[in-house]
This record gives sequence, structure tokens and C-alpha cells, in this order.
Amino acid sequence: MEQVLGYLGLGLVLALAGIGSSIGTTTAGNAAEGALKKKPEASGSYMVLSALPATQGIYGFVAFFIMLGKYAGGTISGALCFGVGVSVGLACMISGIRQGQVCANGIVGVSQGHNVFTNTLIYAALPEFYAILGLVGAIMAR
Repeated sequence: MEQVLGYLGLGLVLALAGIGSSIGTTTAGNAAEGALKKKPEASGSYMVLSALPATQGIYGFVAFFIMLGKYAGGTISGALCFGVGVSVGLACMISGIRQGQVCANGIVGVSQGHNVFTNTLIYAALPEFYAILGLVGAIMAR
């Protein structure tokens, strides 16, 4: 049972973070697609904002490899691996989804001619912070 929990935790950290990033980038990408019709010259800004939620998937991927090394090396138990995997995966998933929503709103603002790109990057960093904290938790797990 302990081994099953460990592998489940590894799978969940990767899957949940990837789900969050895919939803977040899709949300922002949909806004960018609509914004291109209004202001196509700002496509570079749209692309940057659309790509931001992809980082949570990267954090989940990094956490997966860190946890895999610790689990395979016997540094952490299966139960701890499960707990860390679920926690980090959920933090990355929710943060990726919410960051995508922030970025989508920024994309709409840019398409309407407002100078909000820099502020949107700052606002988008706020939910990102919690995914980073989750990754730090995976690194610190013993």
C-alpha cells in the first residue's frame, strides 16, 4: 500500500500541474485569439501573457523528478510522497488556472488600447508565487 501511495503522489504532482497549465494557457490563448481581431500589432504581448501559466507545469515536472529521486532513494516514504505530490500538484493546478484568468483579462485590456501589460505581469506573478512555494516544499520534503 505504501508503494502505491508513493507512485500515486508522483503521478498526481505531474498530472495536476499539467492540467492547471493547460487550462491556464488555453484561457489566456482564447483571449489572445479574440484580441488579435481588435489589435493584431500587440501579438507579442498576447503571446507572452498566454505562455505565463505554462510555468506551473514546469514546476510540477521539476517536483516530480525531485520527489522521484527522494522516493527511489528511500529519503521519503510513500505516504509523504503522496502528501507532497497532492499538495504541490493542487497548488500548481489552481495557480495555473487563476494565472490564466489574470492574463486573459490583461490581454483584453491591451487589445482595448490600455497600457496594462506591465501591470498584468505583476498581477500574474502573485498566483505564480504559490506554485513556487509548492515547489520549494517538494525540495524541502524529508
